[in-house]
Amino acid sequence: MTTFEKFFEEHPEQKDIYDKEYSDFLLSEFMLEQMEAQHISVRELARRADVSPTVIQKLRSKDSQKVNLSTFISVLKTLGYQIKLEKVSALN
Repeated sequence: MTTFEKFFEEHPEQKDIYDKEYSDFLLSEFMLEQMEAQHISVRELARRADVSPTVIQKLRSKDSQKVNLSTFISVLKTLGYQIKLEKVSALN
């Protein structure tokens, strides 16, 4: 068992916090990667997705909990992506 796993075993409440923050990190990194790969600026992405540049900055800076789902879907669609839902096993 790794130190990481031991920590979560000893502090199970920290696992939910970690999962949430890690998801925000992945979203931010994905946005940055796609914007760079497609050579799209914050202002250009905002214009194409019909949102304000502030929304794009929030997504890029891991402040995504303040962005609603329809706005997020619009930004993803502009970058050429869509959300797919996948059923996962029941949480304990």
